[in-house]
Amino acid sequence: MRNTSDMIEQYLKQLLQQSADGIIELQRNELAEQFQCVPSQINYVISTRFTLDKGYLVESKRGGGGYIRIQKVDLGMHEMIHVEVSQTIGSEIDQSAAEGLIYRLEEAKLVSCREANLMKAAMHRETIGLKLPLRDEVRARMLKAMLVALLTK
Repeated sequence: MRNTSDMIEQYLKQLLQQSADGIIELQRNELAEQFQCVPSQINYVISTRFTLDKGYLVESKRGGGGYIRIQKVDLGMHEMIHVEVSQTIGSEIDQSAAEGLIYRLEEAKLVSCREANLMKAAMHRETIGLKLPLRDEVRARMLKAMLVALLTK
């Protein structure tokens, strides 16, 4: 049996797929009521499973008329990819964020499964074998170089 967080994630992804513009707005309390959970669980799912490195932009407004807006980011344009890659990666990136970005590129069919697996292997902390923060800096440089090589046509 799936847990509540998994069910909430799947529900939100289905709503996004059904949305004509790839954007959904929802009320945290209404969603919590629907899944019979506390609103903080909704926050947890959104903050851990709908992140930029996983392909989502989230905007949240608290208060009485508050809402959560989730948007699936389309990575179809290469120039947009370069800007987003630079912003997402920056001068350092940890293994989890790197893998999230690679997953997102694979999901968008911008890299093949094989390319994604090679990139993940190269990003692994054991492969790089350096102490922090140098490891995250080297990982960022390697990932940027790989993505520029793969995404520039």
